[in-house]
This record gives sequence, structure tokens and C-alpha cells, in this order.
Amino acid sequence: MAPFKRGGNHPIAGRSRPGAPRPGAAAGGVPRWSDAQAEAHLRSLELFGMRFGLDKMRRMMTALGSPERRFGSIHILGTNGKTSTARLTAAILQRAGLRTGTYTSPHLVSYRERLQVGEREISGEAFAAAIARAAWASERVNRTLSADDHVTQFELLTAAALWEMARREVQVAVIEAGLGGRYDATSVVPSRVTVLTNVALEHTRWLGPTLKDIAEEKLAVLGEGMTLVLGPGLAPAARAVAARVAGERRARVLQADPASPALPRLRAAGEFQRQNLALARLAAKVYLQGAGMELRERFVEQAASLTLVPGRLQVVDEDPLTVLDGAHNPHAVGALLEALPGIVGERPLALVMGVLEDKDAASMLELLLGVSERAWFTAPPSARALSPAALQSRARQLAFAHTACETEPLRALHEAQRWARAHGGAVLATGSVYLAGELLRRLDLLGEAEAARERRRGGAR
Repeated sequence: MAPFKRGGNHPIAGRSRPGAPRPGAAAGGVPRWSDAQAEAHLRSLELFGMRFGLDKMRRMMTALGSPERRFGSIHILGTNGKTSTARLTAAILQRAGLRTGTYTSPHLVSYRERLQVGEREISGEAFAAAIARAAWASERVNRTLSADDHVTQFELLTAAALWEMARREVQVAVIEAGLGGRYDATSVVPSRVTVLTNVALEHTRWLGPTLKDIAEEKLAVLGEGMTLVLGPGLAPAARAVAARVAGERRARVLQADPASPALPRLRAAGEFQRQNLALARLAAKVYLQGAGMELRERFVEQAASLTLVPGRLQVVDEDPLTVLDGAHNPHAVGALLEALPGIVGERPLALVMGVLEDKDAASMLELLLGVSERAWFTAPPSARALSPAALQSRARQLAFAHTACETEPLRALHEAQRWARAHGGAVLATGSVYLAGELLRRLDLLGEAEAARERRRGGAR
């Protein structure tokens, strides 16, 4: 593995587009934005949707001084478990003495959640400066594109994250792919270690209709002579693709073992988190070995005891017991339901569910209704939300009659909690990351979770 590359801030000169709004423009034509202005700019880019291809990202990297080449990296691919695996990997490497950066998606409440340096979100001021810098670069790229093309929100966020991590001189970045791999914006990063968590049917419109197609798209990013770390229980079709692609590119292939007795207990709930920890441990070990360093088990133990990913089997209330999870496809729901009895026991379950229209709602619903006594259907805060009435109609087709529709997520949660209190039950809210984020925002729990993590870190020092 190449030695760590540390670089400073590479100031970039240039002029902003004539007539473009530039509140508080700084030297070099880069705007000076507030946190709110940065978030507003990102929301405005939702109009452009998704555009696949790496040409715009490569041009932005050139404009920003090639930040993606100024640190080592681990690329996390897969259908589920990417964020947890990324957070755990970064936590292990941080305890090994490396300055880490982590880029994940999507966020629950704020775009700032996606970027961490040293396991902490950056400040609103720093985030706004990074978005402004990336927006500056995107304007220059947009000028070279056709009228119907534009740098997308995810491309701009990714460019901002890479630029900020380079500016802060991280030694290693753990980067979660957004969608697929081959044309995902994160694939401009030349990673020595690639992790494939799992492969399930997702985004078939863009990635292909079969597990083989999806695995091909994800593993297209594997570099020549690099190391591929595979998750346990990988589907045979995906495993065959991994073996072939690794052979073609002379890459080393390793598989994580969640049954390893060396794995410590996790703070995060769920057997699937043990699988994520096994992946994180192996990815960190490979990276450290390549850098001439040794993985010590105490690094893994400390990371496991402190890392808790919001929105993953998160208990948000005890009266009644209320669990929040961002599972949004059948594979993730299956893992959730395997872990749920260890949290709620035999309590009767009230389900609060909201789904986006491009997800496999029918399969998720069939799994969830099989363990539920009552269901409240709601709508995540997204233009792509499936209507609660559509979920209710599907539930009736499955002969599940005890349902209600409530478009406002927090009201749906409160109604389910009232039923659970009266019947000695528990509540599960799931179906969408957007739903989990909205409930965390309305319950104002994300800040409390961050404060609790800081207290635990303090106690561990």
C-alpha cells in the first residue's frame, strides 16, 4: 500500500459566474455561505435528480486540486449495512492512531451528518465553506456541459466532503458508495481496500434486474491488484461475480467471519451489526497491514463499545418501548426482524410504517405484518413517498384489517404508542430512512444521541 499522503489546503483562484448570487463572496471568487445557505443550495439541486457517469466528478476533482488523491481510503459498497460498517471501520482506525474521515449517505436530519472527521461532525461553518467551495467548482464544470446537464446534489456533496477531508489532512477516509459503484460519484477515489457488505435486489431500474447484474455494477470499481473484503453470507450469484472480477484484476479476496470468537460485544443492537463489525475489523486490519501497522484487539473493543449509528434499531422511548429503524428493503427488514425479539421480547407490536414509492413495499409489508398486531401507515417527508392509503390497501389484500392511516409521522407514532401503552406492547417505526430522520428530528433525539456519544468518549479517555 502506498504511504499516507498528507496535504494542506490548496487555495484555488478563479472568478464566479457573472450575475450568480454570491452572498459575502470571499477571496478568489469562492462564496462565503452560512450553514442555512449551504443547505438551501443543496436542496435546490434536488431538481436535477440523478445523473450517472464520472466525467463531471473528475472535472470537479481537477478544479479542486485533486483532493481524492491526498489521503488513503477504504471504499464501502453493498446493499445494506454500509453506514454502520463505515462508522465501525473509521472508529477502529482512529483508535489505531490514524486521523480518519468518514463519508456516508443518506443523512437522517442534516446533510452535515454525512461527513465526519475524527468521528465528529464538522461545524456548520466548516460545512458551509466546503459546500461553497464545491459549488464554486461545479459552476466551472456546468459551463462546459449541455443545457440539460448539471452537477447533481450527490456529486457536489461528495466533492465537498473529499475537499474538506483533504483540507483537514485526514490520513485515511472510509467512503460509502451512494448507488451502485461503477458510475457512483465516490468511485473517483482510488481505494486500496474495497468492501462489499452484501448484495440484494435494489434500484433495479439503474443497476439491473438480477443479483448478478447488481454485483457487476458494484464491483466494477475494484482496482487492479487491490484487496476485496466480502461480507458473510454473500449470495452465491454475487460471490461468483466477486471471484471472477477479482481474478481478472489480480485482486486479493478475503471474507469476514462474524462467528470469530475474537469479536467483542457491541453497543449497537442486532446480529447484523456483528456482521458489520467483522467486516470493519477485517477491512481495518488489511489497511493497517498495508501501512506497516498492526491491528490490536483493544482498538476493535473500544470501537465496538462506543459506536452507535442513529436510526439503526434505535430505542427512542421506554414507555412504551419504541424502536426506530431505517430499513427500506426486504433484506434489511429481514435482518431487523431477526434482531427485534432481543429488544422487544414477546410484547405485542404496533407498527408505524412509511415507504418511498420506488421501494419493494409489498415484500416489506408482508414481513412486518407477520409480527404486528396493529399498523399505522404514514408518509415519509419526500415527494416520492408512497401514500398511506396504498399501504393500507395492500395490508387488506394480505387479510390484515387492524390498520389506520395518518399522513403526519409524529401523530402516527403517538397513536401507536397510545395503543401500545394500553396493551403492554411495543412500537416499531420503520420502512424508510426519511421516516426515521423525520421522527428523530421531531423528537429532537439526534442531538441527545451525539451528546451521549461525547460523554462516552470522554469516559473512555
